[in-house]
Amino acid sequence: MIGLVDIGTGNIGSLGNALGHLGLPFIHSRDQLELERCSHLMLPGVGAFGPAIEHLRRQQLDTFLQTWSTSGRPLLGICLGMQLLLSESEEHGRHTGLDLIPGRVQKIEGARRRVHMGWNEVVPRNENPLIPHTGYAYFVHAYHCVPLDPDVVVAEAEYGETLSAVIRQGNVAGVQFHPEKSQAFGLAILQRFADGTL
Repeated sequence: MIGLVDIGTGNIGSLGNALGHLGLPFIHSRDQLELERCSHLMLPGVGAFGPAIEHLRRQQLDTFLQTWSTSGRPLLGICLGMQLLLSESEEHGRHTGLDLIPGRVQKIEGARRRVHMGWNEVVPRNENPLIPHTGYAYFVHAYHCVPLDPDVVVAEAEYGETLSAVIRQGNVAGVQFHPEKSQAFGLAILQRFADGTL
């Protein structure tokens, strides 16, 4: 069972549709007891870092996710959910993140347009079974993840500068794009995650 963590905002509808299309059982919850019974967790999100991390703290889901990350069970952050995995963000002030993967979320500076929106090529940087080959995925974000250890970046995208498209450290991974909106390439990532591939 995959648990979709309720962060108070997000792409739950489209992600749920994608998981249903794949025949993957899931629940959407903020209840720690329900989530604890899951084999996998996804941290989806659309919106701003500050309100999302505050929502997690109010529900005590920040400490739950930090404990989960030490259990060895898979955790996948999607879009804003990937950014929440890092130590801090500069989006509209300074906010402390979950610190599951050391690093900082900062504004995209190298592109003419501030928001990276639309289809872009995702290119594997390090060998990783979650992203075994190059493909195109759908992005919507104005801030990007800069991990402290560059080796956790397993795939990149170009948008005025080189951006971390996929990061992974142990059982914790994040994708900056929306796999549920990325057709066959994205659905295959969700299936591999559900199959235990990280």
